[in-house]
Amino acid sequence: MMMLSNLDIEESMFVQNLIKDMDEEKQKTFAMMYQNRRRDTTLILVTTIIGFFGFAGIQRFLTNQIGMGILYFFTGGLCFIGTIVDLVNHKSLAFEHNQKVAFETLEIIKGWRS
Repeated sequence: MMMLSNLDIEESMFVQNLIKDMDEEKQKTFAMMYQNRRRDTTLILVTTIIGFFGFAGIQRFLTNQIGMGILYFFTGGLCFIGTIVDLVNHKSLAFEHNQKVAFETLEIIKGWRS
């Protein structure tokens, strides 16, 4: 679990609960895969702020919400209201995306059957 030391407390508890029954090798593999695919809350915050000055919706593209990203892009972040909401909720946007990534990574690891 040392490789995932930069997680928030809530995310760290979530991930620890997911991998508690894995052997050490699978935990390391999970950590490497998860670390590469997860999104940091700071990245979501910065890309949301960028939405006020140019390209709205980057945060939605980063969290694999392509439809919302396109909508934000063409509507100026839904006239900045959606961008403001995302600015307030940037941590939950990142956490929800990271939960999905963790479950996907867990399924990949389980599918390997080593």
